[in-house]
Amino acid sequence: MGARSRRGGAPVTDIDSPRQRLRDTDELQALAAEGAAELRSGATDGEASAAEVVAWVARHFDVRRAAVACSMADAVLPHLVSEALPSVDVLFLDTGYHFLETRITRDEVARSLDVTVVDVLPEQTVAEQDAQYGERLWSRDPGLCCQLRKVAPLQKALSGYEVWFTGVRRDEAPTRTGTPLVQWDDRHGLVKVNPLAAWELDQLVGYAGEHGVPLNLLLTNGYPSIGCEPCTKPVAPGDDPRSGRWAGLTKTECGIHL
Repeated sequence: MGARSRRGGAPVTDIDSPRQRLRDTDELQALAAEGAAELRSGATDGEASAAEVVAWVARHFDVRRAAVACSMADAVLPHLVSEALPSVDVLFLDTGYHFLETRITRDEVARSLDVTVVDVLPEQTVAEQDAQYGERLWSRDPGLCCQLRKVAPLQKALSGYEVWFTGVRRDEAPTRTGTPLVQWDDRHGLVKVNPLAAWELDQLVGYAGEHGVPLNLLLTNGYPSIGCEPCTKPVAPGDDPRSGRWAGLTKTECGIHL
């Protein structure tokens, strides 16, 4: 899966032991449906708050079976989840193409929050991928590059977990406007939770300031959505927050949340 860091940034072993799920698919699907109904998932008003969503997960899942996916654009989601699930695994897709600011944020999250950061690594280094597919694959076939360096590694990393948290928000793009709070993730075969679905960027930044949470410096410097450095451009005020991702291409998603 990759390297791990406890709070303080000290490295620990990759996997303590083979992770085994406590419940089968039918049980997890039923739990996802129950959570969606209880939290009024997908409604336009009257939804549970982000903290209430996390509390629901904490009541129904062991922290060892929960994971937080974090791009390190900010640490709001890891902070929010760790308040109810201390030492939760935070999965960082270490693509080899990240901005320096993103790596700094990753290190600060490992140092300052009560989480275990897991660097999820692709099967190949950038150099190995270049040798097989040619350099700058991201410019010629961004879909394949994302598949190799994000989608496939995450799918492998999520094996054995029962629930995962994402920071997907409805205001980010038209493809995300229908994001529910809780859903069944058929691709990965586990419960998917999106506590921040109803939030906007200002709320995110406000939460980070109020709680002293690490925030990627790029986020407030023209990069409202941060991915790999070669594929991410600054965005003009008022433009679609994700318009800087794969700018000039028809691609709008890496494939993880499709």
